[in-house]
Amino acid sequence: MIKLRLKRFGKKREASFRLVATNSTSRRDGRPLEELGFYNPRTKETRLDTEAIRLRLGQGAQPTDTVRTLLEKGGLIEKTIRPAETVGKLQQAAAREAAAAAAVKEAEAVKEAAAAKLAEEVAAAEAAAAAEATADPATAEA
Repeated sequence: MIKLRLKRFGKKREASFRLVATNSTSRRDGRPLEELGFYNPRTKETRLDTEAIRLRLGQGAQPTDTVRTLLEKGGLIEKTIRPAETVGKLQQAAAREAAAAAAVKEAEAVKEAAAAKLAEEVAAAEAAAAAEATADPATAEA
C-alpha cells in the first residue's frame, strides 16, 4: 500500500519535512517513490505539488493524519471527521455533563446546609427569647 507521509530532514532541533509517497513498509527516512511537497513547521511554510498528490490519491494512496491535515488546509481534500475525533468529542461531552451534574449536586448540598444552619440559628434565637421571657417575670417580681 502506498502512504503519503512526512520525511524528516534538516538540522537537529530545526526539523523540516518533505511530503513523500512511499511504500507503507519502508522506513520513515528511506528512499521514497516520489517527493510531493515540503512542510516547515517552524515557519508554517507549505509547498505542495497538487497534480502529483491528486494522482497518488487517485491511485489509492493513504495519507497519514498529519499529512491529511496539511492537505485539508491546502484544499486538496475535503475535511472529514475521523472516528477517533468523534469518540474523543463524545467522551469530552460526557465528562462535561458529569462535571455539571456534580456542580449542581454540590450547590444543592450547600443550599441545604445553609438552610439547616439558618433554621438552627432561628430555633436558638427563639429558645433564647423564650428563656428571656420566662426570666423577665421572675426578675420583675423580685
